[in-house]
Amino acid sequence: MEGKDSKVTKKSEAGKWSASWFFNWIVNSRLAISLLVILLVLLVILVLGKMKWIFSPLTIILNTVAMPVILAGVFYYLINPLVDWTEKKYHVRRSLTITGVFVILALLIAWGIGSLIPVIQTQTQEFLNNWPEYWDKLEKFILGLFSADGLKDLQNKLASINSEVGDFLKPGKAISFLPKSLNSLGSIISRVTSVIISVVTAPLILFYLLKDGHDLPDYLVSFLPNRYRLGVKDVFKSMNTQLSNYIRGQLGVAFLVALMFWIGYMIIGLKYALLLGIIAGFLNLIPYLGSFLAMVPAVALGLFTSPFMLVKVLIVFVIEQTLEGRLISPLILGNSMKFHPLTVLFVLLVSGKIFGLLGVIIGVPGYAVLKVIVSTYFDWFKRSHPNLYVTGQTENKIIIQKDDDQ
Repeated sequence: MEGKDSKVTKKSEAGKWSASWFFNWIVNSRLAISLLVILLVLLVILVLGKMKWIFSPLTIILNTVAMPVILAGVFYYLINPLVDWTEKKYHVRRSLTITGVFVILALLIAWGIGSLIPVIQTQTQEFLNNWPEYWDKLEKFILGLFSADGLKDLQNKLASINSEVGDFLKPGKAISFLPKSLNSLGSIISRVTSVIISVVTAPLILFYLLKDGHDLPDYLVSFLPNRYRLGVKDVFKSMNTQLSNYIRGQLGVAFLVALMFWIGYMIIGLKYALLLGIIAGFLNLIPYLGSFLAMVPAVALGLFTSPFMLVKVLIVFVIEQTLEGRLISPLILGNSMKFHPLTVLFVLLVSGKIFGLLGVIIGVPGYAVLKVIVSTYFDWFKRSHPNLYVTGQTENKIIIQKDDDQ
């Protein structure tokens, strides 16, 4: 009997040891669980990659709807504060305010088409016709800076870059590039049709966003279980705050940058002041890089005019950067969406590589939205697993409590 009992005890101990080993090394191991989760995610991505035909209708829908929705969303964040203010302060119906805003926008667009667009068109055509001469002057100036024998390789690379850019920007070359990039007449008609659809449907989407957009979060969370509604609604609120701050701030800064460059170039007597100011405003939508890219045509034009004009262009650039960095950006953007410059550059590189020019423009707000979602989930995960994330003060309290218990 004693021999049988000892055998049973040894078997039970061996079973406990094997169970505890499996629990400690597999079930209770964060590394093993993390690797399993990563493996499952990669398997899902692999399977979905083999089933692209499932997402082709969704891709078509997104390509059709994306542009008018983005345009309507941008104008929504610009106009919605005015609509909310008139409704709360003067108790004016939202539909009446929206109609009045649409009438004003239509008048501004008509004025721009009648007076501003012809000036921009004339300056653009003249600037493109004269650009090869400006670029040749800029090339000679840059190559002269690298004329030393030890910099011959760099000089050859700059010369090759110049030849490619110069050939592309010669009169007629840039215009003929577009038809070559399109495969057939059908693709041209398709793109023109999509632009027309975007222009026509964007105002309709904007109208209903302004009229009923404040009820959209409640409608979306109504499909979720009750215990998730409040949290998801807070996520929507944070995303809306991030997007509104970014869009209003960036567009406000871009408008003032365009205005400052236009006035500065007019004061120093630089040609195409209005066109260069508008280019600077649009490029300023690209964080950290836009203003410097906008200086390339201005520097080329100033260098072609005279060395003294180049100095005046650089002075305008320094004054604009000082006012923008010390006064305009802090005043308009405030402390919202303060990302590290390296983070922004990384986001711009990745989004630009994946989505092109559109990715460069929407990369930072898209990153802000993803950051809100990930931060919210991470905060929930920390609350659900308090033992995994112990702060220094809490850890000291736990150690003291253990010492007292002992």
